[in-house]
Amino acid sequence: MYLFRGKTVSFILIFLVLCGCSYSSKTSKRMLDSSEQLVCDIIIVPGIPFDSAVGKWGDIMKARVYWSKYLLDNGVARNVMYSGSSVYTPYYEARIMALYAEAIGINKKNIYTETLAKHSTENIYYGYRKAKKLGFKKIGLATDPFQAKMLSSFVQKKVSPEVEIIPIIFDTLKAMEPQMIDPAIDYSKAYNKDFVPITQSENFWQRMQGTMGNRIDTSAYK
Repeated sequence: MYLFRGKTVSFILIFLVLCGCSYSSKTSKRMLDSSEQLVCDIIIVPGIPFDSAVGKWGDIMKARVYWSKYLLDNGVARNVMYSGSSVYTPYYEARIMALYAEAIGINKKNIYTETLAKHSTENIYYGYRKAKKLGFKKIGLATDPFQAKMLSSFVQKKVSPEVEIIPIIFDTLKAMEPQMIDPAIDYSKAYNKDFVPITQSENFWQRMQGTMGNRIDTSAYK
C-alpha cells in the first residue's frame, strides 16, 4: 500500500516504478490531455477492499474516488462506474466507493456500480460490458498509473482498443488535498450477508488465473 500524501511509499511501489510498471507523470498528463479532447460518457474505476475494523477508506481508495471526482468536475467524464465485489472483506467495494463518492459531492444520478468483479481484469471487462448495456458509448478507465499500465494490454486485446485510459496524476491530487474531506458513511449499506472470502472460494492457481483475466464470465451483462 502507498500513501499519496507523501508520508510513506512501500518498497513494492518503488520497485514497480523503477521497473517501468507504471505510467510516468509526463505520460499520465499526456493521456489526460488526450481524454479532455474526447470526453468520456462514463469512466470505470476499479475497487479496493474496505476494512470495517479501520472504519474509513484507505489512501488508495481515496485517491481513486477523488480522481473520479476531478474528472467529472472538469468535464473529462460525465458519469462514473465503480467496480468491485466483496472479495477479501464482506463489503461490496463498488458500493463502498459509491457511498464515499456521493459523500464528497458527486451527484448520485451520475454514479453507477458493478459488483461482479473480483479481479482488476474483471473490473474493466465487466464494467465495460455493463456500461455498454446501459447505453454508454465512450468509456474510460480511471485508476492509479500502476494499475492502469498493468491493465493496458488486457484492455487493448480483451476489452476494446477504444477504451480511454486516464491514469491518476498525483500532483493534481496533492493540489486538491487542502479541500479533501474524510466523510463518515454508513458502510452497512454495502454489506454482503452471503460473503465468502476469495481465499476460501478459490485456490491460489484459480486466483492467479482470475488476475490474468482467464476466469471471466463472458455471458455477464449481455
